[in-house]
Amino acid sequence: MEVAQVLHMNGGSGKASYANNSILQQNVISLTKPIIEEGITSLFYNMLPTSLAIADLGCSSGPNTFFAVSEIIKAVEKLCQELNHKSPEYNVFFNDLPGNDFNNIFKSLDNFKGKLHDEMESRIGPCYFFGVPGSFHGRIFPSRSLHFVHSSYSLQWLSKVPEGINNNKGNIYIGSTSPSNVYKAYYKQFQSDFSYFLKCRANELVEGGHMVLTFAGRRSNDPQSKECCFIWELMATALNDMVSQGIIKEEQVDTFNIPQYNPSLSEVKLEVINEGSFVINRMEVSDVNWSTLGNQNNDFYFESKISKQLSEGGYNVARCMRAVAEPLLVSHFGDAIIEEVFTRYKEILANRMSKENSFINVTILLTRKA
Repeated sequence: MEVAQVLHMNGGSGKASYANNSILQQNVISLTKPIIEEGITSLFYNMLPTSLAIADLGCSSGPNTFFAVSEIIKAVEKLCQELNHKSPEYNVFFNDLPGNDFNNIFKSLDNFKGKLHDEMESRIGPCYFFGVPGSFHGRIFPSRSLHFVHSSYSLQWLSKVPEGINNNKGNIYIGSTSPSNVYKAYYKQFQSDFSYFLKCRANELVEGGHMVLTFAGRRSNDPQSKECCFIWELMATALNDMVSQGIIKEEQVDTFNIPQYNPSLSEVKLEVINEGSFVINRMEVSDVNWSTLGNQNNDFYFESKISKQLSEGGYNVARCMRAVAEPLLVSHFGDAIIEEVFTRYKEILANRMSKENSFINVTILLTRKA
């Protein structure tokens, strides 16, 4: 599987689209808003730039694409008023893999800019927006061209499926039955990818530039913890049930592995220290309970476009996961089985959910060393 070719969220605005099923990611950005504001405040006080370059890496499409950027611009404008400083010129770069639905972003820009101007008490500086297709597992911007980098729920995705995990039978990710070499291979791939990510961003950020990065992660030091593995184990259960009924072949499941790693706080910290280009300003672990994914309490302007979650339990989680995982499943199994997979997955989730099941978030605020 060539990850860069097949990894993208479901595009468009249909029932299974990411735009209509991204409440989890929206809640995560809301939780990390104080850290984002802390980072942009520190940057602005120290630099007072006349032109501010902001990059959102793994931006996807839909409401969340603009949510973090909107909060960053609002925070800067508030600082400008407090300091009696002229508003900077904003250059905003939306980055994702080439398969991302960039058209959805561009079609929504006028609405976003109009709403942003309506919400501000004073006139804001000129805003320019750019789409930047490409993998953040390599260089994507010119040297010293960025001031502030944001990424949420993207960096857990690996550049490729780890090598040497052919014995991960019956699993599609690290599972409770995975041999030790499997989670060691996943961790090794994460170390390589994240270290190189930091090296690339260190070249692209100005000295003193900031990054706020949020991973889908885990609290536990155990890489086989249910905190990060359970959601994929249940999908594997759905696929294995289809194997037992002759709908798909066992070999198809055994050769399908999710290119993702959910790191712990200590694992993220270790790679930052070892790479050496950044100072750690703040680290935080938070969680979003599965049972909250039916709640829509955000007030930004895309709220009316996000479909209401009409039922409880597994339905909401299954829809969120489908928006993320469907392109990967289609690339491996074909599209004929998709409805069956997610019908079974929804039923399994509904039977297995409990209040203890949460998505764990690891967030880190970094400053580029001088």
